[in-house]
Amino acid sequence: MINIPNSLTMLRIVLMPLLVIVFYLPWQWSYLASAAIFGLAAATDWLDGYCARKLGQETGFGAFLDPVADKLIVVVALILLLERQSTLAFAIPTMVIIGREIVISALREWMAEIGKRGSVAVSFIGKVKTTFQITAIIALLLFDPESFYILNILSQVLLYVAAGLTLWSMVIYLKAATPDLFLAKSQSTPSETTCDEQAQGSKSTVVESRE
Repeated sequence: MINIPNSLTMLRIVLMPLLVIVFYLPWQWSYLASAAIFGLAAATDWLDGYCARKLGQETGFGAFLDPVADKLIVVVALILLLERQSTLAFAIPTMVIIGREIVISALREWMAEIGKRGSVAVSFIGKVKTTFQITAIIALLLFDPESFYILNILSQVLLYVAAGLTLWSMVIYLKAATPDLFLAKSQSTPSETTCDEQAQGSKSTVVESRE
């Protein structure tokens, strides 16, 4: 369970309390430090997946923990930034991004219950969304909104782009899941299998692509 990829994923989670502490320090360098901590956490998101595939260290624990860590770093950072910029203009994309994460997490959990998790696999739009989202958050953490007004506005524009892509990717996932969502419960529930068959199936779906 404790291998290089999983250690990187756990590091991503451990970095979040550190981000909160540094964010509230009353020093100018806390902006740079906050952005650096978040950037490091975001980098481990790519690195842990690469190491898992390269080293053949893909585990069920990693498949569970990785999406949790991904969503945690984004939600924590957005809540911190919303306190710094408590305006309607900033609250809207924050609400959209966090709300989408809740909806898609619930959707994937339900699809997994009926054995159709592959129907809501990560799309290309989801990956593009993540890129814009991470870039926007790093920029918003880095620049003091009062001292760097123009850069702050541009960073918020990037966040709105990420929010738009977030809604687009959510529609794609919901559209893919629609045939199963409206089936009767008896139709959507997978047939019973033996323990050996379940174990074999779990091995084949242990790793999930990053969003």
